[in-house]
Amino acid sequence: MSDKAAKLRVVQNVRPVVSAFTAAAGFMRGISIKRFSPKYRRREFAVLEQDQNSHAARCQIFREKGEGNVPTIILGGFVPDATETVEFQRTLLRQHGSIYYVNYSRIGFCQDMFTAQLSDLIEHLVRKGQKPLIMGVSFGCGLLVNYLRYADEWVHEGIRGIVMVSPVITTDDLIRPASQKRDGVRILESNLKKIVATDPANETDIARHIERSRRCFQALFNAGAENRTLGMRHIAIRKKINDVIEFTSARGGFERVAALRAFNFPVLANTLFHGPVLVLLAENESDILVPSSPTLKLFSEQTLYTRIFPTCRVKTVKSAIVGDGVAHASLIFHHEAYNAMLENWYDRLLYPRLLLAV
Repeated sequence: MSDKAAKLRVVQNVRPVVSAFTAAAGFMRGISIKRFSPKYRRREFAVLEQDQNSHAARCQIFREKGEGNVPTIILGGFVPDATETVEFQRTLLRQHGSIYYVNYSRIGFCQDMFTAQLSDLIEHLVRKGQKPLIMGVSFGCGLLVNYLRYADEWVHEGIRGIVMVSPVITTDDLIRPASQKRDGVRILESNLKKIVATDPANETDIARHIERSRRCFQALFNAGAENRTLGMRHIAIRKKINDVIEFTSARGGFERVAALRAFNFPVLANTLFHGPVLVLLAENESDILVPSSPTLKLFSEQTLYTRIFPTCRVKTVKSAIVGDGVAHASLIFHHEAYNAMLENWYDRLLYPRLLLAV
């Protein structure tokens, strides 16, 4: 038997085993992560009463039970879903409390509905005597910053702390001004610019531009997986991530971008949140965020970011492997680098007396 035939035989024999392990990993995740509805949903129902079409934009909330009494709410980016975004942080987060995942609708997005559902969830937890931490990733940080700007005082008091991973607060973080066209136009930047400029009533143009963006996100994810050994957990969630990219409707994708486009950059004269904040910037953040990004400028200068987050720490996440720089929101492929910083911050925030004793 030739070497080529032998290798093919090995692959054919191993493939069913890999599929079985992948299915088992997916099954275990399905058991742990379950749909959740807060006991108090008056705001959500109020939005539905005002606009029945907002039903299509409802977020799906999931819960994974943890051991402690400090839950974490996850707000993901454009993709993947929150339930896949922190796949490799789940064990760490569960040590402190349950995890609540907010997955955006695949067929629409409504800022009012998102705000209502998040407020209802926070109220549910506060009434249980739990002050949640909120972790936003990329686009999720923009949602969070915009939410905090208009949130009632009880919401601010009910949040224990905030984590922002690779924050994207405005479309200006991803699209340069017309006067700055040096070094060419990036693929993601070009796609987003076209989506932002599209007539909301032109379904044909929306579908065409979103399809290009779909391929762009697939390419970014595949690039992260290149030259890397993928474990069973990577393989188990890969299909879910690809499903989000493939099956999020053109309208759903367009409305997420439109929501980001509507955000105003925070006024530095006003404090957004007085509690503890951790900002994690990837070492290769500038591969996605443009050089003129106001968010990169904000978190590069302590005198600026402490105006809106007085108790804020900004850390750069770096890889220990030469040539494998940490990419934007790379929680999946560079989880060791992220988890070390997250674990340290959680411990300092939640168990300061224990650390002093040590």
